[in-house]
Amino acid sequence: MPRPSHVLAEDFGNAAILPGLINTHTHLELTGFAGQIQEPDFPDWIRRLRELKTTRGPSDYIEAARRGLAACYAGGVTTIADTGDSGAALQALAESGGSGVAYQEVFGPHPDQSEQSLEGLRERIKGMGRWAGNRVRIGVSPHAPYSVSGPLFRAVAAWSRSESLPLAVHIAESPAETDLLTRGSGPFADAWRARGIPLPSPPGLSPVAWLAQHEVLTAQTLCIHAVQIDGADIRVLADSGAAVAHCPLSNEAHHHGAAPIGDMLRAGIRVGIGTDSEVSIGRLDMMAEARAARALARLTAEAAIELCTLGGARALGIAGQTGSLSVGKWGDCVVMRVRDAGGESSPAELVLAGSPTDLRLTCLGGRDVYRAL
Repeated sequence: MPRPSHVLAEDFGNAAILPGLINTHTHLELTGFAGQIQEPDFPDWIRRLRELKTTRGPSDYIEAARRGLAACYAGGVTTIADTGDSGAALQALAESGGSGVAYQEVFGPHPDQSEQSLEGLRERIKGMGRWAGNRVRIGVSPHAPYSVSGPLFRAVAAWSRSESLPLAVHIAESPAETDLLTRGSGPFADAWRARGIPLPSPPGLSPVAWLAQHEVLTAQTLCIHAVQIDGADIRVLADSGAAVAHCPLSNEAHHHGAAPIGDMLRAGIRVGIGTDSEVSIGRLDMMAEARAARALARLTAEAAIELCTLGGARALGIAGQTGSLSVGKWGDCVVMRVRDAGGESSPAELVLAGSPTDLRLTCLGGRDVYRAL
């Protein structure tokens, strides 16, 4: 095909061009916390994170989100699904002309907090509206079953549907969460009792079944982690149309186990890849996540890369706009240097072996947002 005279040509040498990567779960406001939490048990890790967050102010979070976003661009990510409670990621995305969803977190484990927590969420969303638009959306995130009551889950889910806001939730992440919901035992249950908080009702349900009971699962729901699930839970997720953000390296780092994404994919569930936060794993490396997902589910290299691209776009409901190099979609693409493997590896294998240091160029909507020096 002849090149139009006004189009510039650039030779990147031995490189691959692929769709921009889509990170379906991260916490940009926590960039810079890496290595600061040593607690091995997840409930203690959560407690320590909350303590650390009290030492940061709004300007700290905005600066952290900007640095995290720059790291994502340098790693080939063009669309980000971020979860946070400071609003910093939304501002960083808007300032950079970025692409993604900023899910505003809401907390409130005691049922008596529900009305106040929901009103606080409404006010936060109203104030965030000035940063939304173009390719940046606002969503809501009732954090997790160990930090949000059943009534608050139900209320936030109903309000998000009325406002057409996407919803993300950390679910079935740890054994401690499962113990809280199914048996009313474990460290989260002990913490609730110590604070005089009623245990989740009804008891005896799996985390996924408990969300379904509270009408949280819809096609607009992104389920983050989804590790502690079985065949019945997979059927519930598939029937609801909910998507899953798979974070294999974070799951491994916290000793939570392996999410059964092979079974999820076979059930028709939309699955994307997420890095989680830098504080969990120390880096934001989508190809490392894809390699881990491939090993866990015995995927082909092509399928693993799809989880980072079109799979992520499907999970976020934007497959018509991005996720593949197709006519009519946003011009999101990545140029990655590939290593010569003697002709024995497929192009997908060569790409999957890459790392952020192999990124030459990241384009968002046809605009350079990262270029290697």
